[in-house]
Amino acid sequence: MKKSLVILAVAALATTSTLFAANASIGNWKYNPAKSKFSPGPPYKSRTVKVEAHGEGIKVTVDGVSGDGSKHAYSYTANYDGKDNPVTGNPMADTIAYKRIDDNTVEATTKKGGQVAANVKIVVAKDGKSMTVSSKGKNAKGEATSSDVVYDRQ
Repeated sequence: MKKSLVILAVAALATTSTLFAANASIGNWKYNPAKSKFSPGPPYKSRTVKVEAHGEGIKVTVDGVSGDGSKHAYSYTANYDGKDNPVTGNPMADTIAYKRIDDNTVEATTKKGGQVAANVKIVVAKDGKSMTVSSKGKNAKGEATSSDVVYDRQ
């Protein structure tokens, strides 16, 4: 009986460690304007991202102020299965699909009206202190956009 409990405890601990390692992005993140780049601009005035564990995936909540001073807020839940998930509150995307590359890297595709709006790569630094969200797509005017948005863990 004791041996079974020890094996069960070790298995539970190993599973928990794997889950945390596989979700390096979980936490609260604050936009770092000094390290971020936008083309075209303007950059955000402020932004926070909250990433929470949700089933086999994550729940993401974004709040901020755009470069023009307008407030923005949106959220979504997504698994790492490459399937489209609804996005609520983002005028640039109706859906997002996540695909895990490794413990610190995720690729995502956003769509608006069924058309790809942006291809995104999310990388959490090995030390877990920063996260970079690189995106290439088109804005509402159809112009090409690219950005490298850096966040610091809070």
